[in-house]
Amino acid sequence: MHKAVLFTVMAVALSACAGGDRGLRDLRSNGGGPDEFQVNPVNPLVLPTDLSALPAPTPGGANRVDPNPNGDAVAVLGGNPNALVPNGIPASDSAIVAAARRNGVDPAIRQTLAAEDAAFRNRASRFGFFRGRDRYFGAYSRQALDAYAELQRFRNAGVATPTAPPE
Repeated sequence: MHKAVLFTVMAVALSACAGGDRGLRDLRSNGGGPDEFQVNPVNPLVLPTDLSALPAPTPGGANRVDPNPNGDAVAVLGGNPNALVPNGIPASDSAIVAAARRNGVDPAIRQTLAAEDAAFRNRASRFGFFRGRDRYFGAYSRQALDAYAELQRFRNAGVATPTAPPE
C-alpha cells in the first residue's frame, strides 16, 4: 500500500515539473546556434567568359547565386524570368510611394523599431518574472484589436463585409 502511494506521489510531482511549450510566443533566444529557417542553399558559382558583362554591385540588390524559385519555375515553363522583376514603380503605385517617402527614408528603421519594441516590452512587464516567461501578449494587450467590435463598427458605418460571418 505504501509503495502505491509513494509511486502516485512521485508521478504527480514529476508531472507538475513539466513545463508547457511556449513555441513562437517565447520572445527570448534560448540558444546561440544558427536558425535553420535562415539557411538557404545557393546556386553554384559560375565565372562568366566576359567579366565586363558583370553588373555593378548595388546595395540591397540580388546576388547572382541567390535562389530564385519563382524565376526558375517561370523559366522551366517557357516564360521570361526577367518579367518578374519590376522595372521601377508602376504608375498605379507612384502616389503611395511618394506619400511614404515624403518625410525621408530611415535606412536603420529595423534596428530602431527593434530597440523601441524591446524598451516597450521592458516597460510593460516590469514585474514579468512573476507571470512566467511569456510576456508578449501581456505587453501588447492594450493594443490588441477586438475583431468583432471592429466588424460591428464597420457594419454600423454601412461598409460591406462580404467575407465576414453573417450576423
